[in-house]
Amino acid sequence: MTELDPADLEILTSRLSGIAYEMGVVLQRGASSPNIKERQDCSAAVFTPEGELLGQAEHIPVHLGSMPAAVQAAIDACGHAVGPGGQIIVNDPFAGGTHLNDVTLVAPCVVDGVLVGWAANRAHHADLGGMTPGSMPPEATHIAQEGLRLPPVVLDDGIVEIFVASSRTPDERRADLDAQIGANRLGVARLATFAGSPFAEVVDYGERRMRAAIASLPDGVWTAEDVMDSTGSLPHQQSPARIALTLVIDGDTATFDFTGTDMQRPGNVNAVHAVTVSAVGFALRAVTDPTIPANGGALRPVRVEAPAGSIVAAAFPAAVGGGNVEVSQRIADVCLRALAAVAPERVGAASQGTMNNLLVGGEGWVYYETVGGGQGGRPGRAGMSGVHTNMTNTRDTPVEALERLLPMRVVRYGLRRDSGGAGEFAGGDGIVRELEMLEAVTVSIISERRVTQPWGLTGGGAGAIGENWLLRGGDETRAERLPDKVTVQLDAGDVLRVLTPGGGAWGATIPRNGS
Repeated sequence: MTELDPADLEILTSRLSGIAYEMGVVLQRGASSPNIKERQDCSAAVFTPEGELLGQAEHIPVHLGSMPAAVQAAIDACGHAVGPGGQIIVNDPFAGGTHLNDVTLVAPCVVDGVLVGWAANRAHHADLGGMTPGSMPPEATHIAQEGLRLPPVVLDDGIVEIFVASSRTPDERRADLDAQIGANRLGVARLATFAGSPFAEVVDYGERRMRAAIASLPDGVWTAEDVMDSTGSLPHQQSPARIALTLVIDGDTATFDFTGTDMQRPGNVNAVHAVTVSAVGFALRAVTDPTIPANGGALRPVRVEAPAGSIVAAAFPAAVGGGNVEVSQRIADVCLRALAAVAPERVGAASQGTMNNLLVGGEGWVYYETVGGGQGGRPGRAGMSGVHTNMTNTRDTPVEALERLLPMRVVRYGLRRDSGGAGEFAGGDGIVRELEMLEAVTVSIISERRVTQPWGLTGGGAGAIGENWLLRGGDETRAERLPDKVTVQLDAGDVLRVLTPGGGAWGATIPRNGS
């Protein structure tokens, strides 16, 4: 029996998601860095008193699907120690985090001495120390090389000073952290108005919807696999790594088993377990019914088996900077490929399969961006061009904001024509982005699909691979092709060119009459 009729249940679910949306607006408006303010590389959600996901905004899939693990770790470690008005901070990938740049704040909502729930947000901080500007060194082999790692701890003035001091851009870090604190304060205030509401019904509803969606699929066992082009920038890291999946649908439950996936490598392309869970949840919701409430109940019928110490469940002390952004994309590809065999009318071809991470640092500043590409063609519709796909949902940095804030000039920014796969429903095109450096800088690139192409489906063609180029002095005759993952020093006048992959096509090209 439930206390709410269907209309009231839908209203409560939407209002809780609305809290998270408002938190995100506060965070984006209050932030200092273009990565959060302009690109909106942040996410927000609210949780039950027990730490189960209650409602989220439509922010970043890889953030949101992994955030419950961080919230649970925060509650387990510090829930007894944080009081009303306090907050817990964590970015440890081995305590529910993703990579060190993604910093999570968790705040309790207490009304009349009773815990109503938790507000939480996660934001990507552009730099937290480490070997290279941006804290995602492609050549890293140990988590300590990637920057500051904070286990769950109650946030106080001392922790703030440690956090700020770790970065090459301390003022920006302090301002972005303040924005996160403010977003949670608003979330707590809004959540307090729902004291006494039947949150359990909201989460149980998510479970019922997902079980019904899975039960509508055929029972059976399906397999899929794909590869990462490489696991780092050093010569011994430039070899592919396999991700394997066995999908089992049994009644109203689904098991995603990654047994057979390669073990973690001495590079930064390793994903922790929370990232894998996030990618599985994204793929399943996308294929079954995207209107299923995004809460903890929706994952109750889902089991994720990821071998400990593999590149999809990395263990300390693995470097993980690229796992969150690149391995997550390939896990989503593998899950979608398996689901394409289960429900072929619901799944498109592979999208670009990478976030095309650019990290640039100069004297007193650090820039981070991911660049969009081609979406895979879908049954009945071509893929979109120049968009972020699958596990990311940010924007590209606007040209005006980039050139106003940073010593770089955007030389070229447009679609990479004919990079999408050919077929009945073509893949979307990638992006061409060229940046001229106006001073000496350190550049790191972490990208994928520079060797393997985004695959097509049902006879559709593959999308074009991506390319990274360095033009010394902006001279086309001196163009030097860069690998998928690299750190390189650039001088003023040098130009970095990134061509992002196109999406695969769905369906073979239909010949015209008489051809």
